[in-house]
Amino acid sequence: MDWREQSPENCSIAHTLEVIGERWTILVLREVFNGVRRFDEIQRHLGVPRPILSDRLRRLIDDGVLTRREYREPGQRVRHEYRLTEKGLELQTVLLALMEWGDRHPASPGGPARVIRHRDCGEPLHVELVCAGGHVVTSPRDVVGDRGPGARPLPASA
Repeated sequence: MDWREQSPENCSIAHTLEVIGERWTILVLREVFNGVRRFDEIQRHLGVPRPILSDRLRRLIDDGVLTRREYREPGQRVRHEYRLTEKGLELQTVLLALMEWGDRHPASPGGPARVIRHRDCGEPLHVELVCAGGHVVTSPRDVVGDRGPGARPLPASA
């Protein structure tokens, strides 16, 4: 079945965008990946309006990407911090791919604002496509899409 004949209703990209496809959501995830986990710190660092941040955090919790944990500073009321779940940690590659693309096509001069390194050896990381046979894919032109097990035909036009 050719892609043009396949229904996009159960597309994995569309599903992922339902969870993380909004600008503030991606930026909230960036903050949490970089260790900014408390509401006030996220809000201050991003400059996002508080109601929008509350909504994005709630959605990420509802979708199982973040979890909320209580903490209390001495003499203060109970507050919450936000931690990535295993499902959330799996988004690291997505964020790194977006970052790497932005590093190659910068919006401003001067190079990347942040370099992500391998904790063990200190070398910079980059995202790679590797097939199940172990081959590194070096060009987007070397990638083909095939019908998956969840493919459905495109409904006939009325």
